[in-house]
Amino acid sequence: MSSKAHVPVLLGPVLEGLNVKQDGLYVDGTFGRGGHSSAILQQLNSSGRLIAIDRDPQAIASAPATLKEDSRFELIRCEFAELAQRMGAKGLAGQVDGLLLDLGVSSPQLDEAGRGFSFLRDGPLDMRMDPDAGVSAAQWLKSVDEKTLTSILRTYGEESQARRIAAEIVMTRKDTAIETTRQLAEVVASVVPPHTRKKHPATKTFQAIRIFINDELAQLEAVLAQSTQLLATGGRLCVISFHSLEDRIVKRFIRDASREAEQYRGMPDVPQQFRPKLKPVGKAIVATAEEITANRRARSAHLRIAERL
Repeated sequence: MSSKAHVPVLLGPVLEGLNVKQDGLYVDGTFGRGGHSSAILQQLNSSGRLIAIDRDPQAIASAPATLKEDSRFELIRCEFAELAQRMGAKGLAGQVDGLLLDLGVSSPQLDEAGRGFSFLRDGPLDMRMDPDAGVSAAQWLKSVDEKTLTSILRTYGEESQARRIAAEIVMTRKDTAIETTRQLAEVVASVVPPHTRKKHPATKTFQAIRIFINDELAQLEAVLAQSTQLLATGGRLCVISFHSLEDRIVKRFIRDASREAEQYRGMPDVPQQFRPKLKPVGKAIVATAEEITANRRARSAHLRIAERL
């Protein structure tokens, strides 16, 4: 799927989950190519407002003029872990009626070889969502020690062959720097033959390195923790995840935020600050067969929704 054909995942369930009010304030924490933002904006009247953020400069640059010129819309370049700070500076903490997070890498990022996210397209091994921050995957692989690399592949990729892959990467780089996506994919495939996997043997390795390079799980934990400060009473949190690591974090956060603090659990009179902050709204939602046929990226998507108490 090309960026021109970008289709927002689980769009209908997201709009229903956000329970959009025409005059509400909404935040799209992962603008991407603006599919969700455009749909949310269509449901707002002249008093409604939508703030979108993204740390990818190409996502910011790609925003269509129809959005940029809409007075109800504002697009900010930043990490979503900075959301509370940004909204606080605007005096909007506790006023958000809906917060959407569509996690992971976007289809346009995967489609562009120069970004280095995909083993299906040969290009520089970068993987940074913000190319102006941090080090690229290629730079990191030049110096990471084998033990650390093994741990990251196992932790962030849930890769059973982590030790073999890490050893091969370290061995290979002694003679040749691993600087392209094809090189890395071939190194992994050399120790994990394709016939042993339903997916490409480099899938988990690329996922693990990308998550580490972009600090994705820590970013997610930070924005979830901030969400209860940002949402108004009755405001909705909607999170789309694409792999078990993300989904477990979201599921655990909603579970914990929907209970009293442990020291007060089961007591009849719980101080306000220790009472539940969220309530789950339904169970995890997955894409229909029809959506998956139209958009393969939707096949692993899970949407979880919670409401601010």
